[in-house]
Amino acid sequence: MPELPDLAVVADALHAALAGRSVTAARAPGPLAVRGTPTELEALVGQRLVAVRRRGKLLTVDLDVDRVVINPMLTGRLQLAPPGAPLPSKTAVVLAFGSRARRPRDAAKWTSRAGWIPADDAGAEVRYRDPTQMGKVYLVPAGVSRVVPGLADEEIGPDADDPDLTLEVWRSRIRRHPGELKNLLRNQAFVAGIGNAYSDEILHAAGLLPFRKRSTLAPEEVDALYAATRSTLARAIEILRERVPPTFEKQVRDFLAVHRRGGEACPRCGTRLSEVSSRSEATTWCRGCQR
Repeated sequence: MPELPDLAVVADALHAALAGRSVTAARAPGPLAVRGTPTELEALVGQRLVAVRRRGKLLTVDLDVDRVVINPMLTGRLQLAPPGAPLPSKTAVVLAFGSRARRPRDAAKWTSRAGWIPADDAGAEVRYRDPTQMGKVYLVPAGVSRVVPGLADEEIGPDADDPDLTLEVWRSRIRRHPGELKNLLRNQAFVAGIGNAYSDEILHAAGLLPFRKRSTLAPEEVDALYAATRSTLARAIEILRERVPPTFEKQVRDFLAVHRRGGEACPRCGTRLSEVSSRSEATTWCRGCQR
């Protein structure tokens, strides 16, 4: 499942590549993934892309008038491709874009010299592919009240990498959320953007067991969890910026320290890593150095 680091890189890349371009075609080869009408999809044509942003584990595409929200769920992936390139199997939505005057001034600095960004006088396509069709593409026309699950204020907390999520705010928010630590980190109402893989990584970095109750944490452990969250996500984003482009549809996870490495040696203490799986999801931890 794409998580905050994956989608942070995709959002930066698509914003740098597409902002300022107008939609020239919009189609849905896999219409079951679309929440909206064919008329609303067609209405995107002619609208200029203003911004691509990430919120939690969702992407928002802001156009002149309307908005598109993508929730990739488990298997949704996005591809940036030249017009006419072969479509990947199970492609659900295709948005084609024309030329533009210049790159956006607010593009992320790491994209400034990227050779994979289409030339300003060339076209480009974004394809949303989802083999299981679990994810959804929500069309949100101006003036239409369409609920996007997971995006309402009461359903989503601050992004886990939000600069406004200070240590003091973290301490205040964590007191409101009981339960096991792994479930806490994955609770989007607590902080947004963390899923199954990075919760394992964060807890290993903090030296905390995934099944421990939040109520058992000492104050210094609460602070350690905050520090591990920020450093783990920041490190992952830096790695993915180097390794993902231009194949944004591929998920890179081989650099993770513990997730899905059950049976291997812990990179910190050498103890054999433990792992349990449920519903295709794995939890991996070290009995030697996580408490």
